[in-house]
Amino acid sequence: MDIISLPVEIEDKNIDGRYRLIMIASQRARELSFGAQPRVQTKSRKVATIALEEALAGKIEFVVGESAVKAKEEAKKFDYKRLFEEKRKAMAPEELTELEKDLKIYLHEKESKDKAALEELFSEKQEEGAEE
Repeated sequence: MDIISLPVEIEDKNIDGRYRLIMIASQRARELSFGAQPRVQTKSRKVATIALEEALAGKIEFVVGESAVKAKEEAKKFDYKRLFEEKRKAMAPEELTELEKDLKIYLHEKESKDKAALEELFSEKQEEGAEE
């Protein structure tokens, strides 16, 4: 495929300008970079180029106006950390969680030893400074 040259001709009536095209393509490129499957057949490897091709082909659904504002507000309310934790727990076997517990205990013990060593080191320097 040839390199997409500017200016890009927008034939789709749904996409009303270049800015909207870029916004749609950038969001789709992010999805593609996280592993989404392309919706068009292409020889391109770059996610930005694939996303532009999909947008120009009309393969991407998007919302504008009031519905876009509502969708953005709902997306802010969504707790991605909780979803990630749920997926991680579903994928991880019980043995891994036991290993994590053991590792946390080990790290906690190591941390307390490191703190004690630092306190001892700094207390020696303070005592030497006081003697001088």
